[in-house]
Amino acid sequence: MSLRSLRLPRRGRVGWELAGLGGIVRPRVLGVLLVVLALAAAGLVASVSVGEFPIPVGDVVAALTGTGGADAMLIVRELRLPRALTALLVGCAFGLAGALMQAVTRNPLASPDLIGVTAGASTGGVAAVLIGGVTSAGAGSYVSVPFGALLGALVAASISYGMAFRDGTITGFRFVLVGLGVQGALTALTSWLLARADIDEASRAMVWLTGSLNGRGFEHAWWIGLALLAVVPVVLGLVRPYQLLQYGDDTARALGLPVDRARIVLLLASVVLAAVATAAAGPIGFVALASPQIARRLTGTANLPLLASGCVGAALLLLADLAARLVLAPIELPVGVVTGAVGAPYLMWLLARANRVGRAG
Repeated sequence: MSLRSLRLPRRGRVGWELAGLGGIVRPRVLGVLLVVLALAAAGLVASVSVGEFPIPVGDVVAALTGTGGADAMLIVRELRLPRALTALLVGCAFGLAGALMQAVTRNPLASPDLIGVTAGASTGGVAAVLIGGVTSAGAGSYVSVPFGALLGALVAASISYGMAFRDGTITGFRFVLVGLGVQGALTALTSWLLARADIDEASRAMVWLTGSLNGRGFEHAWWIGLALLAVVPVVLGLVRPYQLLQYGDDTARALGLPVDRARIVLLLASVVLAAVATAAAGPIGFVALASPQIARRLTGTANLPLLASGCVGAALLLLADLAARLVLAPIELPVGVVTGAVGAPYLMWLLARANRVGRAG
Protein backbone atom coordinates (compact mmCIF):
# COMPACT_ATOMS: atom_id res chain seq x y z
CA MET A 1 0.00 0.00 0.00
CA SER A 2 1.20 3.47 -0.70
CA LEU A 3 0.09 6.96 0.06
CA ARG A 4 -1.72 8.12 -3.03
CA SER A 5 -2.63 11.68 -2.33
CA LEU A 6 -2.39 14.37 0.28
CA ARG A 7 -4.49 17.52 0.17
CA LEU A 8 -5.66 20.36 2.36
CA PRO A 9 -9.49 20.37 2.21
CA ARG A 10 -9.82 23.05 4.87
CA ARG A 11 -7.54 25.14 7.02
CA GLY A 12 -6.28 23.11 9.98
CA ARG A 13 -7.27 19.80 8.40
CA VAL A 14 -5.27 17.34 6.32
CA GLY A 15 -6.96 14.90 4.00
CA TRP A 16 -5.44 11.51 3.32
CA GLU A 17 -6.16 8.57 1.08
CA LEU A 18 -4.55 5.18 1.39
CA ALA A 19 -5.43 2.12 -0.69
CA GLY A 20 -8.96 3.25 -1.31
CA LEU A 21 -9.55 4.45 2.25
CA GLY A 22 -9.53 8.09 3.26
CA GLY A 23 -10.26 10.53 6.00
CA ILE A 24 -9.53 13.88 7.60
CA VAL A 25 -6.81 14.47 10.18
CA ARG A 26 -6.49 17.59 12.29
CA PRO A 27 -2.75 18.04 12.98
CA ARG A 28 -3.40 20.11 16.10
CA VAL A 29 -5.68 17.44 17.59
CA LEU A 30 -3.17 14.73 16.75
CA GLY A 31 -0.36 16.80 18.28
CA VAL A 32 -2.34 17.40 21.48
CA LEU A 33 -3.11 13.69 21.75
CA LEU A 34 0.57 12.81 21.42
CA VAL A 35 1.63 15.44 23.97
CA VAL A 36 -1.00 14.34 26.50
CA LEU A 37 -0.08 10.69 26.03
CA ALA A 38 3.61 11.58 26.53
CA LEU A 39 2.65 13.47 29.70
CA ALA A 40 0.68 10.49 30.96
CA ALA A 41 3.60 8.18 30.20
CA ALA A 42 5.98 10.48 32.08
CA GLY A 43 3.52 10.59 34.98
CA LEU A 44 3.34 6.80 34.99
CA VAL A 45 7.13 6.50 35.18
CA ALA A 46 7.29 9.13 37.94
CA SER A 47 4.46 7.49 39.87
CA VAL A 48 6.27 4.15 39.86
CA SER A 49 9.71 5.60 40.54
CA VAL A 50 9.14 8.46 43.02
CA GLY A 51 8.02 7.99 46.59
CA GLU A 52 9.13 7.42 50.15
CA PHE A 53 11.54 4.83 48.75
CA PRO A 54 12.81 6.31 45.45
CA ILE A 55 13.66 3.74 42.81
CA PRO A 56 15.81 4.71 39.80
CA VAL A 57 14.19 4.24 36.41
CA GLY A 58 16.73 1.54 35.54
CA ASP A 59 15.75 -0.45 38.62
CA VAL A 60 12.08 0.04 37.72
CA VAL A 61 12.71 -1.55 34.32
CA ALA A 62 14.62 -4.39 35.99
CA ALA A 63 11.77 -4.94 38.44
CA LEU A 64 9.21 -5.02 35.63
CA THR A 65 11.25 -7.60 33.72
CA GLY A 66 11.74 -9.72 36.82
CA THR A 67 15.49 -9.17 37.12
CA GLY A 68 15.52 -6.54 39.88
CA GLY A 69 15.98 -6.81 43.62
CA ALA A 70 13.28 -8.23 45.85
CA ASP A 71 12.49 -4.88 47.48
CA ALA A 72 12.25 -3.04 44.16
CA MET A 73 10.06 -5.77 42.68
CA LEU A 74 7.72 -5.66 45.68
CA ILE A 75 7.37 -1.87 45.61
CA VAL A 76 7.07 -1.55 41.83
CA ARG A 77 5.04 -4.59 40.89
CA GLU A 78 2.81 -5.00 43.94
CA LEU A 79 2.34 -1.45 45.23
CA ARG A 80 2.98 1.37 42.77
CA LEU A 81 2.33 -0.06 39.30
CA PRO A 82 -1.25 -1.32 39.93
CA ARG A 83 -2.11 1.96 41.64
CA ALA A 84 -0.75 4.01 38.72
CA LEU A 85 -2.55 1.85 36.14
CA THR A 86 -5.80 2.16 38.09
CA ALA A 87 -5.37 5.95 38.15
CA LEU A 88 -4.85 6.05 34.38
CA LEU A 89 -7.87 3.89 33.61
CA VAL A 90 -10.19 5.56 36.14
CA GLY A 91 -9.18 9.01 34.87
CA CYS A 92 -9.81 7.92 31.28
CA ALA A 93 -13.26 6.60 32.21
CA PHE A 94 -14.18 9.82 34.02
CA GLY A 95 -12.92 11.93 31.09
CA LEU A 96 -14.95 9.96 28.55
CA ALA A 97 -18.03 9.99 30.80
CA GLY A 98 -17.82 13.76 31.19
CA ALA A 99 -17.41 14.33 27.46
CA LEU A 100 -20.42 12.16 26.63
CA MET A 101 -22.62 13.81 29.25
CA GLN A 102 -21.65 17.37 28.31
CA ALA A 103 -21.97 16.69 24.58
CA VAL A 104 -25.40 15.13 24.84
CA THR A 105 -26.78 17.89 27.07
CA ARG A 106 -24.70 20.64 25.41
CA ASN A 107 -23.89 22.05 28.83
CA PRO A 108 -20.36 22.26 30.31
CA LEU A 109 -21.83 21.89 33.82
CA ALA A 110 -23.47 18.57 33.03
CA SER A 111 -20.86 16.35 34.61
CA PRO A 112 -21.60 12.97 36.23
CA ASP A 113 -20.18 14.23 39.54
CA LEU A 114 -22.49 17.27 39.59
CA ILE A 115 -25.83 15.94 38.38
CA GLY A 116 -26.32 12.92 40.58
CA VAL A 117 -24.76 10.03 38.62
CA THR A 118 -21.68 9.76 40.82
CA ALA A 119 -23.82 10.41 43.90
CA GLY A 120 -26.05 7.52 42.83
CA ALA A 121 -22.99 5.31 42.40
CA SER A 122 -21.80 6.42 45.85
CA THR A 123 -25.15 5.56 47.45
CA GLY A 124 -25.18 2.17 45.74
CA GLY A 125 -21.58 1.47 46.74
CA VAL A 126 -22.14 2.53 50.35
CA ALA A 127 -25.28 0.40 50.53
CA ALA A 128 -23.24 -2.54 49.24
CA VAL A 129 -20.56 -1.92 51.86
CA LEU A 130 -23.04 -1.57 54.72
CA ILE A 131 -25.61 -4.15 53.70
CA GLY A 132 -23.20 -6.55 52.01
CA GLY A 133 -20.84 -6.47 54.97
CA VAL A 134 -17.68 -6.39 52.85
CA THR A 135 -14.47 -5.83 54.77
CA SER A 136 -13.12 -3.22 52.34
CA ALA A 137 -14.58 -1.15 49.53
CA GLY A 138 -13.55 -1.48 45.92
CA ALA A 139 -13.67 -3.87 43.02
CA GLY A 140 -12.19 -7.29 42.45
CA SER A 141 -13.21 -9.77 45.12
CA TYR A 142 -15.94 -7.43 46.41
CA VAL A 143 -18.26 -7.77 43.49
CA SER A 144 -21.18 -6.24 45.37
CA VAL A 145 -19.61 -2.76 45.43
CA PRO A 146 -19.20 -2.33 41.64
CA PHE A 147 -22.65 -3.69 40.95
CA GLY A 148 -24.15 -1.59 43.72
CA ALA A 149 -22.46 1.48 42.26
CA LEU A 150 -23.69 0.66 38.76
CA LEU A 151 -27.25 0.10 39.95
CA GLY A 152 -27.23 3.34 41.94
CA ALA A 153 -25.86 5.32 38.98
CA LEU A 154 -28.45 3.88 36.60
CA VAL A 155 -31.31 4.69 38.98
CA ALA A 156 -30.04 8.24 39.49
CA ALA A 157 -29.61 8.83 35.75
CA SER A 158 -33.05 7.39 35.00
CA ILE A 159 -34.69 9.69 37.56
CA SER A 160 -32.83 12.74 36.23
CA TYR A 161 -33.63 11.94 32.61
CA GLY A 162 -37.27 11.15 33.32
CA MET A 163 -37.83 14.34 35.31
CA ALA A 164 -35.97 16.52 32.78
CA PHE A 165 -37.80 15.09 29.74
CA ARG A 166 -40.58 17.46 28.75
CA ASP A 167 -42.40 18.03 25.46
CA GLY A 168 -40.45 15.35 23.68
CA THR A 169 -37.00 16.67 24.52
CA ILE A 170 -34.65 17.73 27.30
CA THR A 171 -32.56 20.86 27.67
CA GLY A 172 -29.14 21.00 29.24
CA PHE A 173 -30.23 23.63 31.75
CA ARG A 174 -33.20 21.60 33.00
CA PHE A 175 -31.14 18.41 33.08
CA VAL A 176 -28.50 20.10 35.25
CA LEU A 177 -31.09 21.55 37.65
CA VAL A 178 -32.88 18.23 38.03
CA GLY A 179 -29.54 16.46 38.43
CA LEU A 180 -28.48 18.83 41.20
CA GLY A 181 -31.70 18.06 43.04
CA VAL A 182 -31.21 14.33 42.60
CA GLN A 183 -27.64 14.65 43.81
CA GLY A 184 -28.77 16.48 46.95
CA ALA A 185 -31.36 13.80 47.72
CA LEU A 186 -28.88 10.96 47.16
CA THR A 187 -26.22 12.69 49.27
CA ALA A 188 -28.74 12.94 52.09
CA LEU A 189 -29.62 9.27 51.66
CA THR A 190 -25.93 8.31 51.84
CA SER A 191 -25.54 10.34 55.03
CA TRP A 192 -28.59 8.63 56.52
CA LEU A 193 -27.16 5.21 55.69
CA LEU A 194 -23.86 6.13 57.34
CA ALA A 195 -25.62 7.54 60.42
CA ARG A 196 -27.51 4.28 60.96
CA ALA A 197 -24.49 2.04 60.36
CA ASP A 198 -22.15 0.48 62.85
CA ILE A 199 -19.06 2.64 63.46
CA ASP A 200 -16.71 0.08 61.86
CA GLU A 201 -18.91 -0.31 58.79
CA ALA A 202 -19.31 3.46 58.49
CA SER A 203 -15.53 3.91 58.72
CA ARG A 204 -14.98 1.46 55.87
CA ALA A 205 -17.57 3.22 53.75
CA MET A 206 -16.09 6.65 54.50
CA VAL A 207 -12.66 5.53 53.26
CA TRP A 208 -14.23 4.65 49.93
CA LEU A 209 -16.32 7.84 49.82
CA THR A 210 -13.25 10.09 50.05
CA GLY A 211 -12.08 8.90 46.64
CA SER A 212 -8.71 7.31 47.08
CA LEU A 213 -6.34 5.16 45.05
CA ASN A 214 -4.46 3.95 48.11
CA GLY A 215 -4.24 0.18 48.24
CA ARG A 216 -5.56 -0.34 44.72
CA GLY A 217 -4.25 -3.52 43.16
CA PHE A 218 -4.33 -5.23 39.80
CA GLU A 219 -7.85 -6.52 40.51
CA HIS A 220 -9.10 -2.92 40.36
CA ALA A 221 -7.14 -2.19 37.17
CA TRP A 222 -8.51 -5.35 35.56
CA TRP A 223 -12.07 -4.41 36.48
CA ILE A 224 -11.94 -0.91 35.04
CA GLY A 225 -9.88 -2.10 32.07
CA LEU A 226 -12.46 -4.71 31.10
CA ALA A 227 -15.22 -2.12 31.41
CA LEU A 228 -13.34 0.23 29.07
CA LEU A 229 -12.73 -2.58 26.58
CA ALA A 230 -16.47 -3.24 26.51
CA VAL A 231 -17.76 0.34 26.44
CA VAL A 232 -15.17 2.31 24.43
CA PRO A 233 -15.73 0.43 21.12
CA VAL A 234 -19.46 1.10 21.48
CA VAL A 235 -18.78 4.78 22.09
CA LEU A 236 -16.40 5.03 19.14
CA GLY A 237 -19.07 3.46 16.98
CA LEU A 238 -21.39 6.30 18.00
CA VAL A 239 -19.03 9.14 17.10
CA ARG A 240 -21.38 10.50 14.43
CA PRO A 241 -24.41 10.81 16.79
CA TYR A 242 -22.04 12.18 19.44
CA GLN A 243 -20.94 14.93 17.08
CA LEU A 244 -24.38 15.68 15.61
CA LEU A 245 -26.04 16.04 19.02
CA GLN A 246 -23.65 18.86 19.84
CA TYR A 247 -25.15 20.92 17.00
CA GLY A 248 -28.66 20.72 18.47
CA ASP A 249 -31.65 18.40 18.22
CA ASP A 250 -33.20 20.08 15.17
CA THR A 251 -29.99 19.86 13.16
CA ALA A 252 -29.44 16.26 14.21
CA ARG A 253 -32.99 15.28 13.22
CA ALA A 254 -32.64 17.10 9.90
CA LEU A 255 -29.57 14.95 9.18
CA GLY A 256 -31.53 11.78 9.87
CA LEU A 257 -30.40 11.03 13.43
CA PRO A 258 -32.87 9.33 15.80
CA VAL A 259 -32.17 11.87 18.52
CA ASP A 260 -33.91 10.31 21.52
CA ARG A 261 -32.47 6.84 20.95
CA ALA A 262 -28.95 8.19 20.34
CA ARG A 263 -29.12 10.39 23.45
CA ILE A 264 -30.23 7.50 25.66
CA VAL A 265 -27.47 5.19 24.38
CA LEU A 266 -24.77 7.83 24.85
CA LEU A 267 -26.06 8.75 28.31
CA LEU A 268 -26.14 5.07 29.25
CA ALA A 269 -22.50 4.72 28.16
CA SER A 270 -21.59 7.78 30.24
CA VAL A 271 -23.37 6.38 33.29
CA VAL A 272 -21.65 3.00 32.99
CA LEU A 273 -18.21 4.64 32.65
CA ALA A 274 -18.82 6.91 35.65
CA ALA A 275 -20.16 4.01 37.73
CA VAL A 276 -17.24 1.63 37.10
CA ALA A 277 -14.74 4.43 37.73
CA THR A 278 -16.48 5.30 40.99
CA ALA A 279 -16.59 1.65 42.02
CA ALA A 280 -12.84 1.30 41.48
CA ALA A 281 -11.64 4.46 43.23
CA GLY A 282 -14.59 6.13 44.94
CA PRO A 283 -16.37 9.33 43.93
CA ILE A 284 -13.45 11.46 42.70
CA GLY A 285 -14.74 14.89 41.77
CA PHE A 286 -14.06 17.35 38.95
CA VAL A 287 -12.07 15.05 36.63
CA ALA A 288 -15.16 14.36 34.52
CA LEU A 289 -16.12 18.05 34.67
CA ALA A 290 -12.77 19.55 33.69
CA SER A 291 -11.26 17.03 31.26
CA PRO A 292 -13.57 17.66 28.25
CA GLN A 293 -13.26 21.46 28.57
CA ILE A 294 -9.47 21.30 28.91
CA ALA A 295 -9.30 18.99 25.89
CA ARG A 296 -11.46 21.31 23.80
CA ARG A 297 -9.34 24.33 24.62
CA LEU A 298 -6.11 22.47 23.89
CA THR A 299 -7.33 21.13 20.55
CA GLY A 300 -9.16 24.31 19.55
CA THR A 301 -12.15 22.37 18.22
CA ALA A 302 -15.74 23.58 18.33
CA ASN A 303 -16.99 20.23 19.66
CA LEU A 304 -15.74 18.23 22.61
CA PRO A 305 -12.98 15.87 21.38
CA LEU A 306 -13.82 12.42 22.71
CA LEU A 307 -10.45 10.66 22.69
CA ALA A 308 -8.58 13.74 23.88
CA SER A 309 -11.02 14.06 26.81
CA GLY A 310 -10.24 10.51 27.92
CA CYS A 311 -6.49 11.04 27.60
CA VAL A 312 -6.64 14.34 29.50
CA GLY A 313 -8.67 12.66 32.26
CA ALA A 314 -6.09 9.87 32.55
CA ALA A 315 -3.18 12.32 32.77
CA LEU A 316 -5.04 14.58 35.23
CA LEU A 317 -5.89 11.83 37.70
CA LEU A 318 -2.43 10.27 37.53
CA LEU A 319 -0.74 13.61 38.22
CA ALA A 320 -3.26 14.40 40.98
CA ASP A 321 -2.52 11.07 42.65
CA LEU A 322 1.21 11.74 42.40
CA ALA A 323 0.66 15.13 44.05
CA ALA A 324 -1.50 13.51 46.74
CA ARG A 325 1.39 11.21 47.61
CA LEU A 326 4.16 13.80 47.55
CA VAL A 327 2.84 17.23 48.58
CA LEU A 328 2.61 16.48 52.32
CA ALA A 329 4.86 13.40 52.41
CA PRO A 330 5.05 11.23 54.42
CA ILE A 331 1.36 12.05 54.97
CA GLU A 332 -0.68 10.87 52.02
CA LEU A 333 -3.84 12.67 50.95
CA PRO A 334 -6.80 11.01 49.25
CA VAL A 335 -6.66 11.93 45.57
CA GLY A 336 -10.25 13.21 45.83
CA VAL A 337 -8.99 15.95 48.16
CA VAL A 338 -6.46 17.11 45.55
CA THR A 339 -8.95 17.11 42.66
CA GLY A 340 -11.47 18.90 44.86
CA ALA A 341 -8.96 21.58 45.85
CA VAL A 342 -8.08 22.21 42.21
CA GLY A 343 -11.56 21.64 40.79
CA ALA A 344 -13.55 23.91 43.10
CA PRO A 345 -11.95 27.14 41.80
CA TYR A 346 -12.37 25.82 38.26
CA LEU A 347 -16.09 25.22 38.86
CA MET A 348 -16.48 28.75 40.22
CA TRP A 349 -14.73 30.15 37.15
CA LEU A 350 -16.92 28.02 34.90
CA LEU A 351 -20.10 29.24 36.61
CA ALA A 352 -18.98 32.86 36.37
CA ARG A 353 -18.08 32.47 32.71
CA ALA A 354 -21.35 30.71 31.87
CA ASN A 355 -23.31 33.46 33.59
CA ARG A 356 -21.27 36.17 31.82
CA VAL A 357 -21.71 34.79 28.32
CA GLY A 358 -25.28 33.57 28.94
CA ARG A 359 -24.59 29.93 28.27
CA ALA A 360 -26.00 28.54 31.51
CA GLY A 361 -29.23 27.77 29.79
